[in-house]
Amino acid sequence: MIYQISRMVLWTLVFGLFASCSQRPTSKEEMKIAPASSYFPKERAQVLVLGTFHFNYPGLDAMKASEEDKIDVLEEPKKSEVTDLINYLKAYKPTKIALEAHPDWGAVRKFREYQKGGHRDKRDERYQIGMRMADELGLDTLYSIDAEALIEDLIEVTDSTYLEDLGEGYDFRSDSPYDSLMTEWYMADTRMISKVPLLDYMKHINNRESHEYGYGAYLIGDFKLGEYRGADLLSIYWYNRNLRIFRNLQRISEGPQDRILIVIGNGHAAILRQLIEMSPEFDFVELDSL
Repeated sequence: MIYQISRMVLWTLVFGLFASCSQRPTSKEEMKIAPASSYFPKERAQVLVLGTFHFNYPGLDAMKASEEDKIDVLEEPKKSEVTDLINYLKAYKPTKIALEAHPDWGAVRKFREYQKGGHRDKRDERYQIGMRMADELGLDTLYSIDAEALIEDLIEVTDSTYLEDLGEGYDFRSDSPYDSLMTEWYMADTRMISKVPLLDYMKHINNRESHEYGYGAYLIGDFKLGEYRGADLLSIYWYNRNLRIFRNLQRISEGPQDRILIVIGNGHAAILRQLIEMSPEFDFVELDSL
């Protein structure tokens, strides 16, 4: 009798378990699937990347503006257009301003000189935008976030002949059809600088589409040198440099209360956009959203 009761209890438990399993939610509406974002803080440091051409035309980039396409930000109408750009950026209310500069450039020292009236005749965007904004907003410092690439370190500790061979012919120029298209696009944008208001131009070169194609420029032409030579060089040179710049951004960020403005060449901005957008620490702020 006790044995029969035990069997009845056992089967009751088994059928009860089966019934409870068969009643679990099956539709997508009933299932609770937490998005990845729910695991990370919603409050993040804000980062606005102002990708720009170099106002003083140092001639260090692979593609250079012709003399007739260059502008002078110290002369009208561009002088007033710089003021319009500054006033627009002020709506972002940055708490930190970071520049494309190495530590030995002396950003803080030069900023102190700027505050006393110095460097006002410098066309460099680090003065015309970075220092001017920091001064007018009452910020007490500037940050240098540029970095040398890994290849510079390797040259000091590795067989330089290997690195020379690796970089042979890698100059961001090739005869590939896509390189020709990129050059045509770049030169068209460069000619635009003198013809449209500076703020409109900055919004144009900093939109998502421009950054995506700017990023893609590094994945054609010299990227295809050899079997992997172009890819290897990109990874330890240009891409690595931007990863290090991003690491420097992390170093100056103190938390979600930060609103950081980065003033940097637009070739960097294309890669920084991807890094910032993918980071759980930062929110990327679109320039045309202010």
